[in-house]
Amino acid sequence: MSQMYRYLLVLIILLIIGSCYPLVKKEVKEPAEALKKVRYFWPKFQDDMDIDSLALAIERSLEYLNRLKGDKVTTYGPDKFRVEHIQRSLRTFLQIAKKSPDIKKLNKELRKKFFLYKAYGCRGNKKVLFTGYFEPILNGNLEPDSEHRYPIYRTPNDLLKIDLGLFHPKFYGQRIMARIDGQRLIPYHTRQDIAEEKVLEGNNLEIAWLKDPLDIAILQIQGSGIIKLPSGKTIRVGYSASNGHPYKSIGRYMIDKGYIDSDNLSLQSIRSYINDHPDIKEEILNYNPSYVFFRLLDNGPLGNISVSLTPGRSLALDDRLFPKGALVYIRCQKPIMGKDGNISKWTPFSRFLLNQDTGGVIKGTGRADIFWGSDPYAELAAGHLKHEGDLFFLVKKPDS
Repeated sequence: MSQMYRYLLVLIILLIIGSCYPLVKKEVKEPAEALKKVRYFWPKFQDDMDIDSLALAIERSLEYLNRLKGDKVTTYGPDKFRVEHIQRSLRTFLQIAKKSPDIKKLNKELRKKFFLYKAYGCRGNKKVLFTGYFEPILNGNLEPDSEHRYPIYRTPNDLLKIDLGLFHPKFYGQRIMARIDGQRLIPYHTRQDIAEEKVLEGNNLEIAWLKDPLDIAILQIQGSGIIKLPSGKTIRVGYSASNGHPYKSIGRYMIDKGYIDSDNLSLQSIRSYINDHPDIKEEILNYNPSYVFFRLLDNGPLGNISVSLTPGRSLALDDRLFPKGALVYIRCQKPIMGKDGNISKWTPFSRFLLNQDTGGVIKGTGRADIFWGSDPYAELAAGHLKHEGDLFFLVKKPDS
């Protein structure tokens, strides 16, 4: 067999193995590489939600963009656009969406007036893994008592954010969180230090007290939440800072330890197992050294562009690679909730959303996180969604 035939045979085998194993594995590190312009095979645009929620999400992105200088440049894969053009793009899209309820007319207008870009996704299959998050509603109190014994904290004064790029250009964009110990700069306290050893106690940092450390862990993973007080009033808290330790998935830990089967992994199954095995609760929670500090919010929850998120319309992406506040279109799966509150089936859906948030584990071009809201369906969808789909960005053509 000649060398050429051997090469062709190996190539065919690699293609058959599957799209999750690309020929060349390369992490996308630059925004210019994150999106590819779509020239021929456009999706058929359809949206499963109401126009009012879309208009609200767009207005919130415009609120963010209006804070920027109009001549600031944003990157959409191979192309660059000024912020003022993105503002016009969102307004034009909303006008088209309101005037074109007919699907055929909507698709015709968008193909005529807009550019379309597709996220690279997982190298090899171009798919994006979609997950979800929600805003939990938890019972708490502003003062500790026999029921509410576990505090959530404001950002401590001794938590330092160090910009490593100030020390050497090769560290540009890299930051660490630390504290001073004598004349040493050391990593900040871990989750175990804070939650079990209570190293922050007595510093007047407590915002509220909750009933269960698992509730705090869920609140920290979601990044924001509503705390219902005994009086019936509520307060809203949102992400302020983290201790800088890398996030480690307690779900992955529970799978590796044999506590949960990987096919059954969800927020609901994690909560159920931990509640049924309180003797190992701290073992599981301490596996993740990361710890999140909060702040009080007047409204929200807020995304990374400091605008309120819109349930079902806000998306979290890697903000190093994708333009903030941008209009996106997705195709994925969503759960249908049965009368018993559980998932009865999954169904395909497509929808326009806005890139308005990011997340500690939402890294690379192959990850996206949908904000579902705060109701029971939101918790169900956020807890179980782990499906591949397609992610597109839309921008108005300059001459349209």
